Amino acid sequence: MSYKIISFGLILALATLACGFSVALPKAPTPGPNVTGNITVPAPSSGTTRLSINFGAGELNLNPGAQNLVEGTATYNVPDLKPQVITDSNGIQIKQGDLKDIPYPSNIKNNWDFKLGNMPMDLTINAGAYTGTFELGGLSLTNLTVKDGASNVKLSFSQANPSEMTIFRYETGASNVKLSGLANANFSTMILDSGAGDYTLDFSGTLKRDATITISSGLSNIILVVPQNVNANVTTESGLANINAGSGWIQSGNQYNQAGSRPTLTFLIKTGAGNLTLTH
Repeated sequence: MSYKIISFGLILALATLACGFSVALPKAPTPGPNVTGNITVPAPSSGTTRLSINFGAGELNLNPGAQNLVEGTATYNVPDLKPQVITDSNGIQIKQGDLKDIPYPSNIKNNWDFKLGNMPMDLTINAGAYTGTFELGGLSLTNLTVKDGASNVKLSFSQANPSEMTIFRYETGASNVKLSGLANANFSTMILDSGAGDYTLDFSGTLKRDATITISSGLSNIILVVPQNVNANVTTESGLANINAGSGWIQSGNQYNQAGSRPTLTFLIKTGAGNLTLTH
């Protein structure tokens, strides 16, 4: 009987405290006039540069053509979004200013428009929910890493990478991503790790060496575009609801092969469910 009385008293005390407890929600930032600032990062004197671009929500555009390592503009209408350039032993980082208040109003503007230089570079892009347009053709990339949240991204290599890229890693959430000219990227290993979404991987361009591509995804629509003259092997380990292989692909169990001239593209695709299309 005493146990019940104590328990009831404790519950009553907690309820009383709860009634007097309130959570102070952060205020949404108030956008002001647009501010456009110039960004210039000098080229390093020698060696491979580690460049990290850390971006939140908004629009991020990257193109080749800079005389320096990075040249361009950042346009924003909240002072806390002003980008920072940080140089330390880990390389060079262009970092979005701290905007801790949530939720973000829909009228916040945050656009970066950068050109990159063609010196040897280990490039990392960290982003949130954003729209990205990346033309990386002709850049000398030794490694490329993209990590983002729910995004809408078009990434292309319209020209060959003059450097041999060791690994191209793309990690994303539920996104819509189109990667094109991938043969020009000149990587030996590519890893795509994604949530649900729509993903197109177009291997047009000039393939200079063998490459291995591993795709791990959730409930997704995946399109692989492999030119007819490229030797390619695809292995699926998944619960794919539908696999649509176009002309020239020969199926043997969970493997699909296309005969062509070497070098060879070797794919391993692991998905929970979804659709896979093999096309030219």
